[in-house]
Amino acid sequence: MELSVVVSTLNDRERLLSCLDALSERTPSATEIVVVNGPSSDGTTGVVRDRSDVDVLVEISERNSNVSRNAGLRAATGDVVAFLDGEYAIEYSWYDAVERAIADGTDVVTGPVTGGELDYDLQNPHTVAGRSVTHFDGNNVAFDRTVLEALDGFDEYLEVGGERDCAHRLAGLGFETEWDAGMAARCEVGTDGGQTDRNWGDTYRSRAYRLAKNYGVRPTTVGRIVGSALRDGTAGVRDVVTGDATPTDWVGNGTDVVANAVGGLRDGLRARWADRSSRRNPNGLSKRHDRAVRVYDRR
Repeated sequence: MELSVVVSTLNDRERLLSCLDALSERTPSATEIVVVNGPSSDGTTGVVRDRSDVDVLVEISERNSNVSRNAGLRAATGDVVAFLDGEYAIEYSWYDAVERAIADGTDVVTGPVTGGELDYDLQNPHTVAGRSVTHFDGNNVAFDRTVLEALDGFDEYLEVGGERDCAHRLAGLGFETEWDAGMAARCEVGTDGGQTDRNWGDTYRSRAYRLAKNYGVRPTTVGRIVGSALRDGTAGVRDVVTGDATPTDWVGNGTDVVANAVGGLRDGLRARWADRSSRRNPNGLSKRHDRAVRVYDRR
């Protein structure tokens, strides 16, 4: 297995160094390490360039995880490409789990993350419009390269939820995602152990976009968006009652949800029309070549 690991980072130098130390210690020396940085302002570039175990450093100017993943994918040369966030440190069993899965013919393999923020089940598939979809953590996942080429990478329209969109497209192309408990990583969210508040507008724009793009506007997809909005709205009412949120916040979030859901549906339909192939990715890897501001390649 020729493995490339794409590590994305943004103003998180200390945890990035822990991530790189773990990769250096727990994967073979032949593993290709590609760090995609930016736009960081904490000295990340200097400390990464000083490390002999990083093969490529790609500097980008956009705060978009899917742009970062595609930039790293373009630089990577391995026949297996893994994606990690720079705040993750892999466990000793991580590499063996990836190698075992790929040797067994697995298309995509993912595993548990300690300290992550995911709110969906990674181990069990979900049925959407008759399609069986298995989600994965986009910050701890490995692909056979041929799968990424079939997908044309990640959809850069999405600010959040790129891995969910990718999961729908994987299912549409007939690829399978496997869970392996050995492919484990550790993550501590926030310097104080806390979690950032969810941006409801981005969340619903992403949800509406990927459902409209992958399935079109049908009762199933609209029902999923409305059902999620009702559940989240009810939870917001509870927060207002308990004093954890104000009525103004609740109304503001509701307005953002409606406006962004409508915008996501519109843009998703446009994307569905723009790429009518089964990969459904009009904003993928092949669509642009200007992601990198600068590349440091020591290979």
